Amino acid sequence: MGFLSKEQLLSIGFKYLGKNVNISDRAVFYNPGNISIDDNSRIDDFCILSAGEGGIQIGKYIHIAAYCSMQGSGKITMEDFSGLSSRVALYSSSDDYSGGAMTNPCVPKEYTNVISGDITIKKHTIIGVSSCILPNVTIGEGSAIGAFSLVSKSIEDHVIAVGVPAKAKVPRKTTIFELEKKFLAEKKE
Repeated sequence: MGFLSKEQLLSIGFKYLGKNVNISDRAVFYNPGNISIDDNSRIDDFCILSAGEGGIQIGKYIHIAAYCSMQGSGKITMEDFSGLSSRVALYSSSDDYSGGAMTNPCVPKEYTNVISGDITIKKHTIIGVSSCILPNVTIGEGSAIGAFSLVSKSIEDHVIAVGVPAKAKVPRKTTIFELEKKFLAEKKE
């Protein structure tokens, strides 16, 4: 995987770009003026980040694995130390699938009923491979979403949630918060 140079990164026109950011030369960004990426974060091959009105905010020490997508008009936030496994999709907007409205972006808005809402991935949260996150969802601090899960409702802190729809199954250890403190203390030395 080839990473973009500092000059190439700056030429994209991000709203904010931190230090030590690694982005694949095969990632694609739409409306980069609404995308902020903080320090020590990485975005791998074939990711698509399409920021709507709410924008996309990526914190520190974030990893977004290959083939992930983030799109929609709601705000998408990934807090520090969170991550997405391959093929995770975050949709902050979704068509109305009931049949009561037309669908897709090629149809004028007066014929559709798009649902939009923010997505927040809290600190130390990991999302498993091929999972899908829908609008108006917060995934709690220190939680984990199992592979192939559909998250249509918010998930509480410190749980492992799995399934379609995703439901909390067991508590998740909180050792990660102690490790974070140790890691950041060692970095200051």
